[in-house]
Amino acid sequence: MENKDDIRLLSPEQLKDFFIEKNQSKYRVDQISDWLWKKGVSNFSQMSNLSDSLRKSLGEKFCLNKPTKIEVKKSIDGTMKYSIQLHDKNSVEAVLIPSKKRITACISSQVGCSLDCKFCATSRLIRKRNLFFYEIFDQLFYLNEQSNAHFKRKVSNIVFMGMGEPLLNYKNVVKAINKMKLPGGLNFSAKRITISTSGIPKGIKNLANENLNCNLAVSLHSALQETREKIMPFSKNFPLEELMESLKYWYSVTKKKILYEYIIFDGINDDIKHVKALAKICEVLPCKVNFIEYNPIGDKIFRPSKVEKLQLYQKYLTDKGIVNTFRISRGRDINAACGQLVNLNGFNL
Repeated sequence: MENKDDIRLLSPEQLKDFFIEKNQSKYRVDQISDWLWKKGVSNFSQMSNLSDSLRKSLGEKFCLNKPTKIEVKKSIDGTMKYSIQLHDKNSVEAVLIPSKKRITACISSQVGCSLDCKFCATSRLIRKRNLFFYEIFDQLFYLNEQSNAHFKRKVSNIVFMGMGEPLLNYKNVVKAINKMKLPGGLNFSAKRITISTSGIPKGIKNLANENLNCNLAVSLHSALQETREKIMPFSKNFPLEELMESLKYWYSVTKKKILYEYIIFDGINDDIKHVKALAKICEVLPCKVNFIEYNPIGDKIFRPSKVEKLQLYQKYLTDKGIVNTFRISRGRDINAACGQLVNLNGFNL
């Protein structure tokens, strides 16, 4: 197969140079942008306001690396999981989560994952590669179409909580978000976009300076370094002290509160010392704690906490004036819940 660049890799300036070379007007750049980022075409023949000769020239020079196969599973709770085969036969998963007030698109940033969180099935996969920004965008575009088709509403919220660590694919994630925000494209509000990170301090600081206006969620799971290293071994290289320093910087620049994501594991982080440690960290910066239901992945070490332990955490934090909620997992029966995305749909990952 002939090796061509995806046209979406070109900057507007590079596209303009291409059209000038073809003796075409510069306004073609806006036309192409409309087809790519608003209408999401899959081939150049669909660009009906371009001449046949120009469409042919584009097809000879460039390609559009769209997904080659998409399979869907639907949960009893309405959640829909999409296994997306990319142009190079690698695969990722994305999830559409409907509720009364919102439709959330959960999208992936890597094929596999770079990290080693012990409780997460996705982390057991080898990170094959980072997704290009247009592959991240394509997930949202497709899920938005699906949302309109199935629920008669567009996607309202976007969360980078699928496969991979977003801040270890930093440039592509930032570029994808900027494409999602394009007024002449899907025009999504940054306030409805949340990047979930396991805690990469350098990435958090850099993100603060991007002026994206999106939200930040941190998978914390323990406010004690020793315990956090057992749950998330990679965090040995990113100690809590450095993480908190980066979050202070994030807040100083963006003035946006932090969302801490927290799973309580039976016998691991469910005692009072862990409760007090979390409360202490929460008092450092404006924040909210989202307790997440653990989704078993066949590991005997990690088990859901007892209900009274969740109640202990919530009462202690509430008494301290710390806002907290408990999120029931969605899509567990189709392996679409947090920590379960591993491409069990027959794709080879």
